[in-house]
Amino acid sequence: MKEGLPFDHRPDPRLGAALRRALDAGDDAAFVARVLAGAAAVRPGSWDTVLARWARLGLAAAMLVALAAGYAIGRAGLPASAARPSVAETLLTRRAPPPEADVVLASVVGN
Repeated sequence: MKEGLPFDHRPDPRLGAALRRALDAGDDAAFVARVLAGAAAVRPGSWDTVLARWARLGLAAAMLVALAAGYAIGRAGLPASAARPSVAETLLTRRAPPPEADVVLASVVGN
């Protein structure tokens, strides 16, 4: 079995110094001013509009996926030769009325 690479949990001083030099803005006040100016340039409420539009699209996509998954699961349980009646046929066909409660209870009690 191969032995894993040793892991040193201590920070790397060379990498840390290089990152500090690369990320140092020099003048913190100027950096903050640029960020605040950029934030002020964004219209108030524009992010709310974008996120609301994304939420509506996401909800519609989730409903479509759920509908397709339900259809696929429903079709998977049927044998290939089974013909499914249409919605109109199902609603318009008469079914036998349910048995009377006395008959059901008598058959249970009689056994």
